[in-house]
Order: sequence, then C-alpha cells, then structure tokens
Amino acid sequence: MSDHRAEPPRPLGPDEEALVRALGQMMNVLPRTIDADMTGDRQLPLTEYTALMNLSEAPGRRMRMHELASVCHLSLSGMTRTVIRLENQDLVKRERCEEDARGWNAVLTDAGLARLEESWPSHLAAVRRRFLRHFEGLDLAQLARAFERAGSAD
Repeated sequence: MSDHRAEPPRPLGPDEEALVRALGQMMNVLPRTIDADMTGDRQLPLTEYTALMNLSEAPGRRMRMHELASVCHLSLSGMTRTVIRLENQDLVKRERCEEDARGWNAVLTDAGLARLEESWPSHLAAVRRRFLRHFEGLDLAQLARAFERAGSAD
C-alpha cells in the first residue's frame, strides 16, 4: 500500500479537472435521467429494473440479499425496501437461505422476468439516448476497461 502523503500534492491540470467534474455530474444526473425516461414510459424505475436484471442473470434467478445490494450499489436496507416493493407486485419473492437459516434470498418470479423483459426496450432506449450516443467513435472496450479499473477497490 502506497503512502500518498509522501509526495506533495500535484494540482489537476485543466483536462484532468474537467474530466473529474464531468464524471461527477454524470454520476449524479445519468441515473436520474434514465429513471425518468423509464418511468415516463410507464416502465420499472431504474432501481427495480437493476435488481430484476441482476436476479435474472444469477444462478437459479436467486441471490442473497446482501449480494444483490452490493451488485446494485445499494445499502442492505435500501435493497430490502426495493425487494419489498417488488415482492408486493409478485415480481420477486424472498426465501430463507437453505445453507444459512439466518440469511434471505431474493428470487425472481416468472412474472418478474416477464416485467423485466417488458421494461428492457425502454431501458435500452434510455441508455442509448442518455449515455452511449455521447461516446460514438470512441473505443468502447478501452473505455469500459478504464471505468472498471477506476471503479475497483484498489
């Protein structure tokens, strides 16, 4: 682990400063605009869509609540509120974990999968309109790798 205090701080250059500020703005605005587009289309809110999407990709369409919270970038209490809303619509059900009776799994129902598939076109259109169109002509694979490195916990 490096001691970043050993060297005197070096100010950001103009391009670095612009990038950091633009990224901060995008991180705050993008989820809200995608959510607004989806709910405007009478589709799932983005938080619920993201939970269902991650469950649809999980083995057996089930995940531990804390794992689902982690991949959705929510607190456990925020994920619990989301799952309760989805459960009230019969899109998800909660089941005790077989291997650990203290834990809970969120399980995607057939109705939940159908609702996810119904919302997918709206999500896709919003992501293309609000995000991807701004990166036309750039190397998306290289950009994705840079985002992954920046988002890792190192």
